[in-house]
Amino acid sequence: MVLPAAAQQPVPTAAPDTISETRADSLRRRFDEEKLLNQLKAYTKRKTIAGKAAAALFNFTERREEKAGLDAELLNRQYDRHNYKIVRRINIRTLDAFGYRINDPSRMPRNLLEKGGNALHIKTSRARVRQVLLFRRGDELEPQALSESERLLRQTAELLDARVFVNEQTSSRDSVDIEVVTKDVFSLSGSVQLRDVAAGVIGLRDVNFLGQGHQFRNRYEYGRSTDGQVGSQPWRYEGSYLVPFRYFLNAQANYLNETRRRQGGLRVTRDFYSITTKYAGGLSYDFYDLMPSVSGMGTPEDPYVFKPVTYNVQDMWLGRSLRLKSYDLGYENPGRLIVSGRSIRTAYSRSYDPLQRDNVLLLGTVGYSVRRYYKDTYLFGFGRTEDIPTGTLASLTAGYEFNGTANRRYYGLQLAGAGYHPRRGYLYMRGEVSSFIQGRQNDWQQGLVSSEILYFTRLYHTGNFQWRHFFWNRSLIGINRRPDERPLSIEGERGLRGFTSDGNLRGTSRFVVNYETTVYTPFSFLGFRVAAVGFLDAAWLNTKPGRALPFSEAPYTGIGIGLRFRNEYTVLRTFQLLLGFYPRGQYTNNGLRIFENARPYYDFSGFTFGQPGITRYE
Repeated sequence: MVLPAAAQQPVPTAAPDTISETRADSLRRRFDEEKLLNQLKAYTKRKTIAGKAAAALFNFTERREEKAGLDAELLNRQYDRHNYKIVRRINIRTLDAFGYRINDPSRMPRNLLEKGGNALHIKTSRARVRQVLLFRRGDELEPQALSESERLLRQTAELLDARVFVNEQTSSRDSVDIEVVTKDVFSLSGSVQLRDVAAGVIGLRDVNFLGQGHQFRNRYEYGRSTDGQVGSQPWRYEGSYLVPFRYFLNAQANYLNETRRRQGGLRVTRDFYSITTKYAGGLSYDFYDLMPSVSGMGTPEDPYVFKPVTYNVQDMWLGRSLRLKSYDLGYENPGRLIVSGRSIRTAYSRSYDPLQRDNVLLLGTVGYSVRRYYKDTYLFGFGRTEDIPTGTLASLTAGYEFNGTANRRYYGLQLAGAGYHPRRGYLYMRGEVSSFIQGRQNDWQQGLVSSEILYFTRLYHTGNFQWRHFFWNRSLIGINRRPDERPLSIEGERGLRGFTSDGNLRGTSRFVVNYETTVYTPFSFLGFRVAAVGFLDAAWLNTKPGRALPFSEAPYTGIGIGLRFRNEYTVLRTFQLLLGFYPRGQYTNNGLRIFENARPYYDFSGFTFGQPGITRYE
């Protein structure tokens, strides 16, 4: 049962200035009951060298930015009275990553760390901000253009937060001035990992190259073990470069070169980025040069046998969003009917498998989507504004595959829904079933049944600490898959966080349950906010062919605790150090593992779809 989407109703009075709205943040209340924290706070005010060092490490300054917490609210209509007025001017103010506060324009960098960080950072250009806005100077201001522009700015990788609002002091009966304020993240990041004298990993990335929103990522690994195997190479490289253009066009190139695997591609895409988007589409070309293992166990008695596979994939799609009639006194209906078509051509130049032949897959999708976004804080971040997607999604995909042996049809059905309430939390549910069907006997092939449930509670309070509980369930069941198909893993993000096996733990169906408690603390260390994390994971995996459900085997489990550090002002916003214990399956003898993770484990799923596709079996 999806929770209802309840929202605050706008008050029919003069709209407040978005950038000056403030509300007390309970996470930053004084620590009167914390004697130790009071003593440490007093110590940081000393003029001694030790006192200055402590002040650089710990931050007890009450932040106006974090006072600007938001009650959970639907992106409201506070500027509706300005709809269809002419946009006279657009004033854009971009703020550097350190020392500035988007809710406190008077705040300036104060110390050497803040000033030094900004000196190494190239601020986002106004032209890049203007690319994301849904309105231009001289245009009529469309409904929801302000709130949607603000949300899209927050979703870009190079910006921490954004405010888009009407300057009420200069607005007139027929025209308005729009104020846009954005705050950057520190976009440049790198990593060095030394495994021994002659082995390691070097990484470099920038999500806002030269302040233009360009993104490049590079990762080079050297000194890898080859074990004397034919075709092995001691290095690995992976890189990509993305360029955003006007009208939300994105062009990207990527390349990967590692042992027995070389691939790359080019693509140009435009998604359904907003509920007002009418057209979306994309073109891509990818090539693959692989040497997969086709037999053997990797032992001296039974070594791996590798055979070559080389092919390329040419992909194109086009989609159209149709606006539905509204019965809400002239306001737009948030529902959209979306139709899209796609063509995927796969051409093999060599392959060991006779079933791998040139094929063309044609797909078409018809769907209905409703998207609403709420604004709230303390979900996955520490006080920054976050957009929570809710709504409904229903889609039906049909297709036909020409594969050179026996052509077959494809059908897929997906249903999803979510609701959010500040007292009851957030609930997302999704179900999907798909399969190829061949011949007059309607032979089902390579079918899938998948589901997902994500729930997190409201924010609980105890003193200066706040916490939420997270629950996540995912299942993926293969139906009439090929005998050699065992691609499903339960490692890392697909199952038990921090879990690694010997590489041979694969199956045909899985059922995963994840539970987590996140406690947001009032502590800050070197600009990183600190949260405590506890987790309990369980995963069922079917490793034997001929069975559909995974519950006949004992589950793999993991339990752990750790700390999450989050800095809202750098591109590496989240960093976790965790200790996990895994009773079975873990490659270490005692089942213990200390690991780090820089990627969020949970994330929201949107309520839009673009290119038709088959359900991924991975």
